[in-house]
Amino acid sequence: MGGRRVAVTAAGAAVLLAALDAYVVVGLLVDMIVDLGIPVNRLERATPIVTGFLLGYVAAMPLLGQASDRFGRRRVLQLCLVGFAAGSAITAAAGSVPLLVAGRVVQGVAGGALLPVTMALVADLWPERQRATALGAVGAAQEIGSVLGTLYGVALAALVGSWRLFADVQPESWRWVFWINLPLAGIAMIVVQLTVPAGARATGPGGVDVIGGLLLALALGLLVVGLYNPDPAHAVLPAWGWPCLVAAAAVVVAFALYERRAHTRLLDPAGVHFGPFLLALGISAISGAALMVTLVDVELFAQTLLWMDTAHAAQVVARFLVALPVGALIGGLVARLVAERWVGATGLLVAAAGFGLMGQWSAGVRDESYPLGLPVLDTDLAIVGLGLGLVIAPLSSVVLRVVPGRSHGVASAGVVVARMTGMLIGLSALTAFGLWRFGQLTANLVPPLPFGMTEEQFNERLAAYSRALQGALEREYQEIFLVTAVLCLAGAALSLLLPRRDRERPRENQPVSGDPA
Repeated sequence: MGGRRVAVTAAGAAVLLAALDAYVVVGLLVDMIVDLGIPVNRLERATPIVTGFLLGYVAAMPLLGQASDRFGRRRVLQLCLVGFAAGSAITAAAGSVPLLVAGRVVQGVAGGALLPVTMALVADLWPERQRATALGAVGAAQEIGSVLGTLYGVALAALVGSWRLFADVQPESWRWVFWINLPLAGIAMIVVQLTVPAGARATGPGGVDVIGGLLLALALGLLVVGLYNPDPAHAVLPAWGWPCLVAAAAVVVAFALYERRAHTRLLDPAGVHFGPFLLALGISAISGAALMVTLVDVELFAQTLLWMDTAHAAQVVARFLVALPVGALIGGLVARLVAERWVGATGLLVAAAGFGLMGQWSAGVRDESYPLGLPVLDTDLAIVGLGLGLVIAPLSSVVLRVVPGRSHGVASAGVVVARMTGMLIGLSALTAFGLWRFGQLTANLVPPLPFGMTEEQFNERLAAYSRALQGALEREYQEIFLVTAVLCLAGAALSLLLPRRDRERPRENQPVSGDPA
């Protein structure tokens, strides 16, 4: 028992490290672009620094997940850690934006694969009924990284900056945030080598579906690029959005045609219960869309209606992000005792209730409290975070149960990719709906001009116009939150269709030989 816990703890620590680096650039972006010579008024040139990591994170996940099924978890974990260290070194040493983006892409490819491979490792080492708890812990590590990533980067850069003044040396502080990944990745590699069993290779068809994996990676990459809009205030999609989405659809068709004829497939259909598998992926996409609504619209709400600056708006979102890993841990513990479908449905019902409460927010929400003095803003965000966190472990557990052990790596990647895809589509959809609804609500509003009236009359009309604009913004956010509540209710209903846990596990889903427990 202790050995396998150490193994998953080591892999989970690597997941945490990768999650930290996914968000670390948020607090360092200005320092990075100034150091690389990008004008502060041309921040759009820095967009690939953010999207590069996301592109690598999503695109390579299925292929590396299958590689772990074929060649063993330990080998692929080691490969990912080497790649993550290499990407960190390229990022830290970069003297230009293209090289920096290349480093972030390599980091994303390696870091993204760590999560599904670790989830598959849990399935290897734990029997079906017990694995939800470990999956919840892995999910919590991922979410904790999202909570602490920005703070981690800023704090580490500040620490290095203080040391630089004391030691009278001149390294750029932000670069050391990435250099420090090299010894951390080295320590993780040693622990993984000592604790993670090599595992038995698959008994099914050998090899890795490289062509299918590359086609799917290309489709996901085009989707990421097409849906990522650095200027959503002027258009739902960027100028390159529709061409990328059309190309992504064409590549998906090519992928499907290739998989029908391929001897080695990315997901071997033998033994896969596709109904529950696809259902779980759909619910994961719904939870991802709800997650993105919270991350984006709560911060926009705080900035546009509560008149907070970026730092304080991020602190508001932190209420949600802190509750998310707590929910993931609780979901893993409860799913061990209760059927996953009930835990998943309950989580999405809780999230729907939270979004329903957020649908009542107004500009005065900071001063509102529930009975017992609970602040409305903090309480509602905590409810949503707990609810969406509860869903993480049950969905992963169901997917690992309905897919044979030889495909656990690629199946785990599917859960994460579905969630990320839901986040991307959710961002695009909520932007479209928000712009359309705000245009409707303000169509008849005309800003007053200071002509033909007294100063007092002008001030009265300007105040009325400002109140109408604020009311339109409130209505827009309220409706987005209520639509998301309905989406979560649909996800809860779908969760009830997930299969029950069988009393007898398939033989190939038993823990692998070589379990250090």
